[in-house]
Amino acid sequence: MNLNKKTLKRFDFILIIDVIILSIYGLIMINSATSGGNFLSNPYVKTQLIAFLLGLVAVAVLIFIDYEIYGNLYLIIYGISNILLLAVLLFGFGEDQWGARSWLSIGPVTFQPSEIAKIGIIISLSKFIEKNESTLNNPLTLLKILAFAGIPIVLILMQPDFGTAMVMLFFIAIMLFISGIDYKYIVSAVILALAALPVIYMNLKEFQLDRIRVFFNPLLDPQGSGYQVLQSKIAIGSGKLFGRGLYQGVQNQYGFLPAKETDFIFAVIGEELGLVGGGILIFLYIILMYRLIKISKNALDTFGSLMVIGFSGMMLFHIFENIGMTIGLTPVTGIPLPFISYGGTFMLVNMICIGLSLNVGLKKEGLEF
Repeated sequence: MNLNKKTLKRFDFILIIDVIILSIYGLIMINSATSGGNFLSNPYVKTQLIAFLLGLVAVAVLIFIDYEIYGNLYLIIYGISNILLLAVLLFGFGEDQWGARSWLSIGPVTFQPSEIAKIGIIISLSKFIEKNESTLNNPLTLLKILAFAGIPIVLILMQPDFGTAMVMLFFIAIMLFISGIDYKYIVSAVILALAALPVIYMNLKEFQLDRIRVFFNPLLDPQGSGYQVLQSKIAIGSGKLFGRGLYQGVQNQYGFLPAKETDFIFAVIGEELGLVGGGILIFLYIILMYRLIKISKNALDTFGSLMVIGFSGMMLFHIFENIGMTIGLTPVTGIPLPFISYGGTFMLVNMICIGLSLNVGLKKEGLEF
């Protein structure tokens, strides 16, 4: 795309600045959660910083590529996404450490294919819905769309990674709702979901059942399954209004908080920066959601609009679930916090989503790529 003055006026500078601030916020908190020492000598910070910089490069590249190209390649993208998920089942690892086979290694590079697959599914499903939007509420068309979306979810459940599966179910539901699905299907889906709960419950593994039981009463196993939530609540509560101070958190610095650089990093923020620090983070997320929804609303076509709403739905679920589990409002699922939690693949994936969203925002009538 030729970024002339007319095009630059449509570039969402507020969105990219907000993302940069969030990422810097995350780097500072990762440093506190892992050492509290020299910033650039911290290996966790180095890895996250590299992922962030690669993400900025990805954003810079993506804004010059017409997003409709990805729509034209949606079947290939869909196929690659499912192949990656199949590869995890065949060659992946992580069951012993995290309870799910969710990781792949290619040489020195270790990554989570499901994170990459989420982008692929959002892109391919957005195009698939657009191609069928005129008959969306036809039962056969809807079944076709649900089957299209359901295959990767089944592959993820086989890992088993219920957290990622829930993320996908959420953004798929949001995309279908925005597309104009009839309310009778929404009501039917809710009834089916409620009816399926006993079956799902009976097929959960013991550690997953423990998480559900502990969600209702963490004191059932204060030294086991309930330990994470109890320590997280203690950390956030002790932070009060302004926090104990950066690098001064007792629960954090003395190692009482588990997974403090990933899943429970919000507890580190709550303890060290208090309600004010947590509130600033939530405010930054509100800006992020608002800018993404605005881009989706003003998109030139259905494909671009659904793609951005899919990205925003994915991030919204991560934000709500992660913060919720640290304060005991939602079950512990191992869902990281966008731009804040440690994780190179996750950071890069979120930056790619931002790049694609900015690209959609730039595309208007009369502007050529």
